Amino acid sequence: MNPGRKTLLIVFHSLTGGARQMAEAAAEGAATEAEITVRLLAAPDAGPADVLAADGYIFVTPENLAAMAGRMKDFFDRTYYPALDRINGRPYASLICAGSDGENAARQIARIATGWRLRQAADPLIVRTGAQTPEAIMAPKTIGSADLCSCREAGQALAAGIVAGIF
Repeated sequence: MNPGRKTLLIVFHSLTGGARQMAEAAAEGAATEAEITVRLLAAPDAGPADVLAADGYIFVTPENLAAMAGRMKDFFDRTYYPALDRINGRPYASLICAGSDGENAARQIARIATGWRLRQAADPLIVRTGAQTPEAIMAPKTIGSADLCSCREAGQALAAGIVAGIF
């Protein structure tokens, strides 16, 4: 990585593709900032060193059974204590792909971020797909262009704030 550049870490999990599309859109938006390095990592591939090396974070997860996805929880379980008291004050945002709600997954991430003493840079962005039947829930998702635009804007805004020293 280039010394002096800031790094935005985007950690995601996606089973049906919706959260992945949202994470990729946020990464695209963040990449428009010339002075930031964007690291987009699947939750199983992200570890404590990645968290410690970043200047800010976007956490992207589907909501499964009224909770963040288990693989995102596993990411937080593996990284929480190694990063505790070492990333205080860094900004974060969360993006949630949900069928009809998403609020509990957002609350779970906010509680973890509070423990890490991170600064919430934006309200959680929740995209509701309307999937309610077992078939619709497990089907591949296509996130609409307006929602993807919101995800790009969230990534760009966080990246710009990090570069400008606002966060």
